[in-house]
Amino acid sequence: MYKLAVILGLVSMVLAAPVDQQSTSEIPIVRESHDGPNPDGSYSWSYEAGNGIQAQEEGSLSASENSKDGALVVRGSYSYTGEDGVQYQIVYVADENGFQPQGAHLPTSPPIPEEILKSLEYNAAHPEENNDDEPKQ
Repeated sequence: MYKLAVILGLVSMVLAAPVDQQSTSEIPIVRESHDGPNPDGSYSWSYEAGNGIQAQEEGSLSASENSKDGALVVRGSYSYTGEDGVQYQIVYVADENGFQPQGAHLPTSPPIPEEILKSLEYNAAHPEENNDDEPKQ
């Protein structure tokens, strides 16, 4: 019983010990601007932080086939320096088609193989052979 009490006491002391926390300092905002939301639904904002992070965005309503009120179209960008020391930049559009980022470091899809392209061209040129309505045997 004595050993159990000593072990529980030691475990309690370890768990109660203060944890060293990394010191964090505030990162100043060196530039900031914002406009809106305006009566027409548009807005814009931008900022630059003391650590080199930059971001900006503009949004406006655009005519839409899917909505009588229009659709919000947002264009923007942001950049930062990664832990590897490389400057990363993303430029994006967000609209009815979703979020569409572009950046030199983002992966791209591989090219469509030539055989697939030829097959698609053949299918487009011969629609009469695409009898999807006929029952399968």
